[in-house]
Amino acid sequence: MAATSTIRSPASAAVLLALVGCGSATVGGGGSPARAKWVGSVVRTPDGGQLRTTIYYGPWQCSAAFLVRCESKCAAQGYPLMGCMWLADIKGDWQGRYLFMPAEAGGRLAITHCCCDYPKVSDGKWRRDTWKNSRNAFRDEWGREFGGWPSTGGVNWQGHHIFDLRHGGAPVARDNVLPVPDDVHGVLNREYPACYAPGGQWLKPGPERPYVD
Repeated sequence: MAATSTIRSPASAAVLLALVGCGSATVGGGGSPARAKWVGSVVRTPDGGQLRTTIYYGPWQCSAAFLVRCESKCAAQGYPLMGCMWLADIKGDWQGRYLFMPAEAGGRLAITHCCCDYPKVSDGKWRRDTWKNSRNAFRDEWGREFGGWPSTGGVNWQGHHIFDLRHGGAPVARDNVLPVPDDVHGVLNREYPACYAPGGQWLKPGPERPYVD
């Protein structure tokens, strides 16, 4: 039998859906395999069901629809859009009972970042130090809900800030930190400055379905 852990509250059961502020529902499709993939352990939900989470990692260029949404978001804050990065897809598969019958449900959520032309913040050191001092507790809490923070060879994966700290991202917000393997984190760190630069590839639309499972 697969190992399971228990989600401790209905709010925690929906923690992945909190990321909807950073993404949109998607479906799997064409393209090349994702750069990396993580399959979580089975987690028990408050309704007595079981949930397994899978994360597919890019980054990919945003679809035309995501670019339009980002452009509107940036304009509402008074900034032009410089680029849009599709960082990952989170897939949830639920099994349980509904009306006393076996039932299954699931879906995917695209995690994107709109690179609005934000000014760099002056308190970047405070934000970095806040994350450094809190990341162990953050990983432990995340792991209690999802069966363990991802690791490779006993080394924890990095926590990537979707809205980067340099431009004002929250250091320990639950909906702003995504576990990523080291190689993907390196790619993201290299590409974020390009996303904020004018005229780059991240302002060009990509496919609706950029990867295969």
